[in-house]
Amino acid sequence: MKWHKLGVVWKPDGSLDWARTHAMGPTPYQLNDDVIRVYLTCLDDKGRGRPGYVDVSSSDPTRVLKVATTPLLDIGEPGTFDDNGLMVLSLVPVDARTVYMYYAGFELCVNVRYRIFTGLAISHDGGETFQRYSKVPILDRSDSERVIRGGSFVVKEGDVFKMWYVAGNDWTELRGKLMPVYDLRYQESADGVTWSDRGILSMALTGDDEHGFGRPWIVKRDRGDYQMFYSIRRCSFAAYRLGYAESSDGVQWVRQDEEMGLDVSPTGVDSEAIMYSAVLSVGAKTYCFYNGNNFGEQGFCVAELIQ
Repeated sequence: MKWHKLGVVWKPDGSLDWARTHAMGPTPYQLNDDVIRVYLTCLDDKGRGRPGYVDVSSSDPTRVLKVATTPLLDIGEPGTFDDNGLMVLSLVPVDARTVYMYYAGFELCVNVRYRIFTGLAISHDGGETFQRYSKVPILDRSDSERVIRGGSFVVKEGDVFKMWYVAGNDWTELRGKLMPVYDLRYQESADGVTWSDRGILSMALTGDDEHGFGRPWIVKRDRGDYQMFYSIRRCSFAAYRLGYAESSDGVQWVRQDEEMGLDVSPTGVDSEAIMYSAVLSVGAKTYCFYNGNNFGEQGFCVAELIQ
């Protein structure tokens, strides 16, 4: 694949107390033929994330049409799994008006730095507003996945909800800082709400340099196979790079990272890291929304696939 980087689309101007900095995890969702709604997460003065959105033109995704002025969800109540912030992961249309939003909840800890589990919020007005399904995660800790069950990407195929997510229990020291170790898991659900305590290992880490995968983004092609765009956390870089894989069944993947074709730039907002790729095709065009240095501190970016 070859991509043409179009640049930064949007970043907070600091005027909103819930969105001082960052535009993390851009999650595109096509509202109609003309508008792509990019759900994302911004940080407040304490570094806590809340989700909002930016509407952009389908024909020119660098052209901003609308920006949310209030967050879609607030941080969780003290003691809940998302009391230190939440991050949008994926949006799933369930019917004409109902949209499921899967998100990661962040909880600070003492003996480990944090825990991340997956929550669910539901919209009954086509994605304009959302309400939490529960104050507890739908992917909570389990015996085999104790520390992280996040990064969840969900699709609905027929009557089955399919989820790809990252999970792990261990930590590794990287440049004097403990970092989590997590790989890719897969599971299915009949309702998108009730999930198993254990997923199938879908893609393992390779070698000593990798210690985690970022949010997977799955595309099912017309011929029935699957593409996965994801992020790779490497010890040597102490930062994410983008990866790419293919699968005939969506469960077991063949990595083809060299085919991704989208990497860091010599200078600028993505010179040190590139992550959280999210790919959407609109008509004849295919866009990849992503973050650069420091998890989108300078906003979110977009690139266009060169056919």
